[in-house]
Amino acid sequence: QVHFVESGGGLAQPGGSLRLSCAASGSIFSINVMGWYRQAPGKQRELVATITNGGSAHVIESVKGRFTISRDNDKNTMYLQMSTLKPEDTAVYYCNGGVLSKVFRGAFDSWGQGTQVTVSS
Repeated sequence: QVHFVESGGGLAQPGGSLRLSCAASGSIFSINVMGWYRQAPGKQRELVATITNGGSAHVIESVKGRFTISRDNDKNTMYLQMSTLKPEDTAVYYCNGGVLSKVFRGAFDSWGQGTQVTVSS
């Protein structure tokens, strides 16, 4: 089993930046792909960005050019650099990882506590 701990959220002004971190522990050898997800109030959790073991990264269209996903395999940590933040980026951000199909479907039994990102002036 793999455990994930998210951190780095907070309050940011529109146009500001935040950097989220996701620390993984446990059976990390089972992780092929890691992903960042977010859930805004009253909405379903959505996949925001993914990154493979080899470093191939993808983000959804609405954050393209503003968010960058990266990982440090030596530290078992993944990051989400968020810039030019918008109020619609406000959500609880979660991370998770596993095989590709599970990451795309968000089909995980266990989630971390997430980290709150609030974008407001």
